[in-house]
Amino acid sequence: MNLKRLHIIITIVLLTLASNTALAQDLLARQAPVDRRMRALDTLALRSAMEREEASSPASRLYDDWNNTYAHRATELPDSFRINLKHFCMPCKSRVVTSNFGARWGRAHKGLDIKVYIGDTIRAAWAGKVRIVKYEGAGYGKYVVIRHNNGLETIYGHMSAWLVEENQTVKAGQPIGLGGNTGRSTGSHLHFETRLCGVALNPAIHFDFRNQDIVADYYMFRKATYEREAIAANELRGKIGNGGYVESDVRGETIPGGGAAVAQKPVPANNMKQNAAIRYHKVAAGETLYGIAKRRGLTVDELCKLNHLSKDVKVRPGQLLRYS
Repeated sequence: MNLKRLHIIITIVLLTLASNTALAQDLLARQAPVDRRMRALDTLALRSAMEREEASSPASRLYDDWNNTYAHRATELPDSFRINLKHFCMPCKSRVVTSNFGARWGRAHKGLDIKVYIGDTIRAAWAGKVRIVKYEGAGYGKYVVIRHNNGLETIYGHMSAWLVEENQTVKAGQPIGLGGNTGRSTGSHLHFETRLCGVALNPAIHFDFRNQDIVADYYMFRKATYEREAIAANELRGKIGNGGYVESDVRGETIPGGGAAVAQKPVPANNMKQNAAIRYHKVAAGETLYGIAKRRGLTVDELCKLNHLSKDVKVRPGQLLRYS
């Protein structure tokens, strides 16, 4: 009899435990969607907070401060930084580059000079926030500095008029000024700079004015190689010496304002031969050094030597590799 009662008690206990376990599992199952919704709300709140921070101070992860005092001041560069070049607008419609980035007249030229006429519309290259609107008689003339969410700052110099104010948020393509000849300038043109942490990068790394397009969707900045890339970008654009694009590059094209493309001096035969020998390959998704070398008719060793790369490096879509 006692044995039978013990069996009944054990059965009741087991049923109770099973019932509680099922109840607990049911509660957990009902709680799971609630937890997912809460996580989603937390993510949205965090994203919204980050967007508000970016709007108040674009690229705040790279820059320690926001001020309207100086055009540029070099700070610590990251070892590497991925710059999103998409959602852009060409700062002007002109295809004529009259002066390159680099050494010029015994001093460093920190941007590109693009032929525009007085009154031509100058536009923001990307969305961002206007940091500087000033006049500098011995330098930029009337100029604007915009800090963009992709980490870059752009400078637009020698304008005849401003169309924006400091601390104003702008969209890509929004008019910010008019072409001019103010400041240290010998003719109407746009002086255009791209800077990261105050350090000048060659705008030709990002923009192809002849084709009115960006070079790639992304640019991977590397502190160890960006100076070499600045020189390579000049070669890629087909520019010679100080003259920008030659007449054959812009023949038959017109410049906003009704003028014809400015004719350049004839290119010496040896320079034409040198420029013709330089060729670049734009890496597509899934391509490898081996495949690119085979396609371009050279060895992997030759390809790596031309680009100062090691054999085990992984190339990135949009990356430019010299193959001749």
